[in-house]
Amino acid sequence: MPKRRRSSVIPDSDSFSESLSEQDSDPSVSDGVSTRRKVSKSANKTRKTRTFPLPKAVASATPSTAPTHSISTHVVAHSEIDQVRKSLLAWYDKVHDIRGMPWRKRYDPSLGREARAQRAYEVWISEIMLQQTQVATVIPYYNKWMTKFPSIADLAASDIETVNGLWKGLGYYSRAARLLKAAQKVVEELGGRLPDNAKDMQAKIPGVGRYSAGAVCSIAYNECVPVLDGNVHRLLSRFLALHAPPKGKQTLDILWAGATAFVQNSSRPGDINQALIELGSTVCKVREPACSGCAISSWCQAYKRTQGASVNNDQLLFPTVILQRSGLVTIYPMKVERKKAREELDIVNVVEWRREDNSQRWFILVRRPEGGLLAGLHEFPTVAAVSDSLAASKDDPEILDKWLSNLFIDPPSLCFKDSNSQKVGCETTGTLRVAMIKPVGDVVHVFSHIKKTYRVQWGCRDESRLPTVPTREMIEGNGKDKRQKVSRTSRGGNAITSAAQWVPLDEVESINIGTGVMKVWKLTKTLWE
Repeated sequence: MPKRRRSSVIPDSDSFSESLSEQDSDPSVSDGVSTRRKVSKSANKTRKTRTFPLPKAVASATPSTAPTHSISTHVVAHSEIDQVRKSLLAWYDKVHDIRGMPWRKRYDPSLGREARAQRAYEVWISEIMLQQTQVATVIPYYNKWMTKFPSIADLAASDIETVNGLWKGLGYYSRAARLLKAAQKVVEELGGRLPDNAKDMQAKIPGVGRYSAGAVCSIAYNECVPVLDGNVHRLLSRFLALHAPPKGKQTLDILWAGATAFVQNSSRPGDINQALIELGSTVCKVREPACSGCAISSWCQAYKRTQGASVNNDQLLFPTVILQRSGLVTIYPMKVERKKAREELDIVNVVEWRREDNSQRWFILVRRPEGGLLAGLHEFPTVAAVSDSLAASKDDPEILDKWLSNLFIDPPSLCFKDSNSQKVGCETTGTLRVAMIKPVGDVVHVFSHIKKTYRVQWGCRDESRLPTVPTREMIEGNGKDKRQKVSRTSRGGNAITSAAQWVPLDEVESINIGTGVMKVWKLTKTLWE
């Protein structure tokens, strides 16, 4: 066996990574709801006072006997909330249309039931698209979506292949599947209208958590319910000078209570929620927040402390001398060290059939299962998460042989050549013959909790006739084989009937494939372009 060439590496971190979780993808950190044990009155009194840990940057300069303070310190003052909301809404009215978001419209109390339900559909689609995705990226996807599916009934009548096609490139593909599933439920069980209150919205609509339910129902139905996404979490942590574990239940209880105070008994809860999100996104940013131009900085506890405001020590999180240093507003919220993504190696086989004169070239694509990572999308035949020993093996033709043996009922017989086109092994029996295997290189693709390295190899077979090969698809639940055939796609059509299919060269990029698979394809094409 000849030595393999050193693989080229294309590192890339997809900013729209695919979520590995099939649970609610709502971006709210948590709703802070849990089952509580009964405690004694004395225990309750004790729990009212907490000591929050100090930032690493100032811990060494802070006395070990830092003062403690009551949780009541981190509460939106009832006496100030009207002024805060007035200033916030005055700012929002000026910036409402600046970023050109097509889903952002003024609340119209004169709308009837059907029109409000349509508004809820529009807001719902935008909120799901905006999860972990930037506004500028979402706008063209939203416009295309609303052209294709102007109503929830239109979406419900569609199929996952069409939905994934519109979602292609947006990432977190499980969101698209949940939108389709939810739309079908709304049409079949809820009269074609999304619920008009956050409680039912969260309970009855797949993929909707407390944040999304609050956003949709406050904006579309004017319900006084709060939102708490990453932007509002950061803003309120600074507004209330709350330095505590950001995902801790007590922290989230405080922040949800603060968000509730902003919308409680308001005549414009949807605008307040959107204003908080917009302020967090554009002004109260992670780094270099524009505090001097913030509409609510006059009431912001973190900002006051950086300006040397006089506050009693028993009310402080840190000693006064530390808090008066410039720029310390960015210590809120508490920073959490991210869990390192696990690393896996996949062997990706780009298997090609071509005529001897190269007049026709076709590639095998396999459809992934309907659940889990990249659900329902297509990929090249892949051996996932290979072991270290297999990864170190130079016997790539054997890997391809084993994989194709699982895909096809009649396993292939390999006839392969090295990079110098010298035959190094050949068998003549069987229905499928791979004439050449060539290493392509490595592609690194980062998901939310996993870092994948795709080790790509190109396998080519040349025959006078495109074969129709039976495939073996495992059916979940019964453990039996379902026999299908690898199908040809019709040019310009959407082949959705088979687990595997032959796709013409010029149609590969139009098939529903994820960003990582697209990187694999583009790297492979460099071998002949």
